[in-house]
Amino acid sequence: MIKAVIFDMYETLITHYQSPLYFGRQMAADAGIPESQFGERWHLTEIDRTIGKVTLEEVIESILRDNGCYSEEVFCRIVQKRIAAKEECFRHLHKEIIPMLDCLRERGMKVGLISNCFSEEASVIRKSVLFPYFDAACLSYEQGIRKPDAEIFTRCADQLKVKAGECLYVGDGGSHELEAARAVGMNAVQAVWYLREGTNQPCGRKADFVQIENPLGLFEIMMQD
Repeated sequence: MIKAVIFDMYETLITHYQSPLYFGRQMAADAGIPESQFGERWHLTEIDRTIGKVTLEEVIESILRDNGCYSEEVFCRIVQKRIAAKEECFRHLHKEIIPMLDCLRERGMKVGLISNCFSEEASVIRKSVLFPYFDAACLSYEQGIRKPDAEIFTRCADQLKVKAGECLYVGDGGSHELEAARAVGMNAVQAVWYLREGTNQPCGRKADFVQIENPLGLFEIMMQD
């Protein structure tokens, strides 16, 4: 019996791809640094940024100083634009996201969140319109571990006070999250409502998992349990 639903955040509850992107390419342009030169340093810090070892501000300042182009103006512009881009994602929710979460609450279902995220994302998530819906939130930046580490899945289930087998995990499939959720005993399904061909989204359809085309379709899956 399903007692809790645990969601991924990016490309599941929200998406980057319905608003202007502000990734490494765009930051490099604002810094006046070649994309390859900026990207090499940026990507090398990804794991450390994801597990709370370094912040956005620390990385941007280091890259700018090492390339001899640091100024307070450029630094602040990049940081502020990066945060604004993350905030913008929450203004383009699929129309069924809030009704789905409301319905889960009305049914007395526990709701969890497991998200790989950076310092700027963790802050934005906690201030977002979605955060009050979560009974437990395991953010990699705060937890010091990230998906697909099994520990972040078991921590979330423990915080929800349910067994892994009583959890339905819903994610787009990036970071091998569906396989990891299944491995710890959770029921795992793929959210594909934000999936768009021709984008750089981290994952396509996975034939090994049931796919949900719209958020409210989640309840059809739950009725089959």
